[in-house]
Amino acid sequence: MIATLRQIPLFHGLSDEELGHIEASAAARTYAKSTVIIQEGEPGSSMYLLIQGRVKVFVGDISGKEYILAVLGPGEYVGELALLDDEPRTASVETEEQSTFLVFQKDDFLSLLHKHPNIQFKVLVNLVRRTRHLTEAVKNLALKDVYSRVRLLLDDLAIERDGMRQIDEPMTQQAIADRVGSSREMVARIMKELVFGGYVRIENRRLILIQRLPEAF
Repeated sequence: MIATLRQIPLFHGLSDEELGHIEASAAARTYAKSTVIIQEGEPGSSMYLLIQGRVKVFVGDISGKEYILAVLGPGEYVGELALLDDEPRTASVETEEQSTFLVFQKDDFLSLLHKHPNIQFKVLVNLVRRTRHLTEAVKNLALKDVYSRVRLLLDDLAIERDGMRQIDEPMTQQAIADRVGSSREMVARIMKELVFGGYVRIENRRLILIQRLPEAF
C-alpha cells in the first residue's frame, strides 16, 4: 500500500514513514459497480481515495439531467472538501466498475494533519494544485465553444499505444455530451465531421485519433 500511496498526487513528496501514518488512519472498502458513494446535497464527513476501479463525478438538476464533471481512475480522490468544512456535498460520485478505496473519516484525517505538520503542508499544497486544475476546467466550459471542449476532452483522454493515440474508455456520443455540457445532437455532428475528415476512427467502440485534431470546427 505504501508503494501505491507514493504514486498518488495528493501525497507527493512525503516519506515512507509519513505514508505509513496515512495508511494507518484510513480503512479499505470495496464497492460494486453503479454504487453511489457520495450524494450531492447530503452532509459528508469522509474522503475516498481510489485505489482500484473507476468513478464518475457528476451534478444533476430536479429534472434528472446530469452533467459529468470528471471520470476518475486509480490515484484520484473525491470528497476532500468534507474534511475541511461542514457544508453539504457539492457533487455525486458513482462507481463505473467495482472499485476499492481508502476511506478517511474527518476526525481521523484532521488528527493526522495536526500530529504531522509536514503531511499537512504537502496535502494543502497538492489540494491547491487540484483547485487550479478545476478552475481551468470551469474556464474552458464557460469560455470555449462546444467543439473546443470536445477537442480538449479527446486530447486529454487519449493515450499513446502501439504508435497510435487512442481512448480506452468507451465514449458514446451521449457520454461526450455529458462531459462537455452539450447536446448529443451537437456532439454527433462534430464526431461525424471528425470521422469524415480523417481525424478520428472508431474501432470496437474505441476512438482512435489518427491525426492532430483541428483547432477550429
